[in-house]
Amino acid sequence: MRVGLISDVHANRPALDAVLEAMPDVDALVHAGDVVGYGPFPSDVIERFRDEGIVSIQGNHDRAVLGTFHDNFHRIPKTAAQWTTERLTDDELAYLDALPVERELAGGRLKVVHGAPGNPNTYTYPEDFSADLLGEESVLAVGHTHLQAKASFDAGTVVNPGSVGLPRDGDWRAAYAVVDLDAGTVDLRRVEYPRKETQEALAANDLPEVLIDGLEHGELVFGRAKRSVDDSVE
Repeated sequence: MRVGLISDVHANRPALDAVLEAMPDVDALVHAGDVVGYGPFPSDVIERFRDEGIVSIQGNHDRAVLGTFHDNFHRIPKTAAQWTTERLTDDELAYLDALPVERELAGGRLKVVHGAPGNPNTYTYPEDFSADLLGEESVLAVGHTHLQAKASFDAGTVVNPGSVGLPRDGDWRAAYAVVDLDAGTVDLRRVEYPRKETQEALAANDLPEVLIDGLEHGELVFGRAKRSVDDSVE
């Protein structure tokens, strides 16, 4: 079974479109949380998820759009979340609300979480990848940090496919992964997309200017997901 693995789309429709166009033939499309938040195309992205049958879990920004802000939720993503809430229909909000926090798929061979198993708001950085994170699954997929990485152990593989909509690893290109559960392989990939379209939409909707710069450079000045940065930045 081959799975197209994505995460942290953050309402960036042009980036999602590019990833789906570049994606090879797979048996399922799976998303590790944060469908919306930050980006200017929340309704379009939810519609695309539904049309493509993308299996998703709920990320912390999805919960923020529903009105649940965890401790130390930064004012910039909070502003974007509130903007998003005002623009989504009741049906679209219900879609986000119905997403589970974790999923086990492919007969338990693939587990998908946003932060860490049992801790959805916890950052699991690449240096935190270890066999201890794995349960019965052969592949554990995480998101949240926006840092593309993988590590293999005797017990299985831990992978973050990176962020589709707002990478934070210094590479602005949309990130994704292709997982072959039968062969036991994980292939990390990137694809260019028309980021100017997203940047112009951010500006037109008066969303925080720092997000425009973040898309340009593949980093957020106010919140790089690294140990040296205050973990209060989300």
